[in-house]
Amino acid sequence: MFLRAEKKVFQGEAGAIDCLLDHPGEAPRGWALVLHPHPLQGGARQNKVVTTVSRACVQHGLMAVRPDFRGVGASEGEFDHAVGETADMAALVRQVSEAYPEAAAGPFVLAGFSFGTAVAAQLYATLADDGTQVPDHLILIGCAVERFRFREVEVPASTMLIHGEADEVVPLSESMDFARAHDLAVTVAPDTGHFFHGKLVLLKQVLQNHLQGL
Repeated sequence: MFLRAEKKVFQGEAGAIDCLLDHPGEAPRGWALVLHPHPLQGGARQNKVVTTVSRACVQHGLMAVRPDFRGVGASEGEFDHAVGETADMAALVRQVSEAYPEAAAGPFVLAGFSFGTAVAAQLYATLADDGTQVPDHLILIGCAVERFRFREVEVPASTMLIHGEADEVVPLSESMDFARAHDLAVTVAPDTGHFFHGKLVLLKQVLQNHLQGL
């Protein structure tokens, strides 16, 4: 369970970005931005993979921010194929850093699931180009970056790729192609579909092992 959830509205290029912030029991020692799957296919911040990532981050002392992309819930705007969503998230990162300086002073974890991986990877590249507020860790689950890529993407060598062996939405081969192009390893969950049904405990354990290094 999250120890405290706070509803917070930030502003993106299309208007309001409605978010839930999951807080740890003590002062946060960093923060995580966790991005949800495809908005036109039911993706939202309450997705079980997204909440699993958020819980793992909170248990490691991070404040986890779960936005709804434009057009989802109370977030304003319309689906923009990752272009507008990436711009919105860049604005959100700046605003979170200003509103929560204590959390922003610590490690910054950027995580995405499915469509959210495309936004996360391109957001990482955007922030790296800017040279400020660059995430310390990038986690991509069910990697679909190439389906929605609109710019060149460079990701850190420490990027964690997690994929279900039996993913019926984004085949494992897509993560392997992305890993091959960026010289990354892939963590494969055996007999696991896209939404990690029955495998969320395994996913959380993998994430906790990774976050131990924070």
